[in-house]
Amino acid sequence: MNYPIKKKVSTIKLTSSSNRGMDLEEAINLTNEIYIQRDIAYIYKKPIPIQVVSVDYAKRSAAKITEAYYKVPSTTDYNGIYKGRYIDFEAKETILKTSFPLKNIHEHQVSHLGHIVKHGGIGFILVAFKSIGKVYLLEAKYVVEFYQRFLTKQDRRSISLTEFEEFGHLIPEGYALRLDYLKIIEQLYFSK
Repeated sequence: MNYPIKKKVSTIKLTSSSNRGMDLEEAINLTNEIYIQRDIAYIYKKPIPIQVVSVDYAKRSAAKITEAYYKVPSTTDYNGIYKGRYIDFEAKETILKTSFPLKNIHEHQVSHLGHIVKHGGIGFILVAFKSIGKVYLLEAKYVVEFYQRFLTKQDRRSISLTEFEEFGHLIPEGYALRLDYLKIIEQLYFSK
């Protein structure tokens, strides 16, 4: 069937047919909406702080920002609260099949996640391996460790898929809860 409107989207090749064509951010946002609707958690995408410099007012109803810059470096993508614990995480995608390049995450983001954990919060990254259709949760303690080895010894440039399988947690896809990452957080922090 040919639909009249075809929307091109960035995709992570998800394994179930119900979620094909959905990118990581969209899947997280939909999952977070369900968490909020069901009163499970309150987690949201942080706005990026920008300073608008120039706006084109072709029509009053269609103002267009033509020039802007970041006020400060952004920390991470998402934060919120779950069962009284602060949660903060970054979402990343890679097209590589066997590794996630450490250059894809910034030093100030890794430092931020380290501070979250130091002060009792829950920090992690979600990484979508788009070419194999898998999304992993990797706790901040491992992200910090791998990144420190990257900065100090320069002996690594990436986190391998094998390391994600060993130290991380595969997030299964679902229908309503597209990427139920809180199921992993529940197991790691609340089931003890």
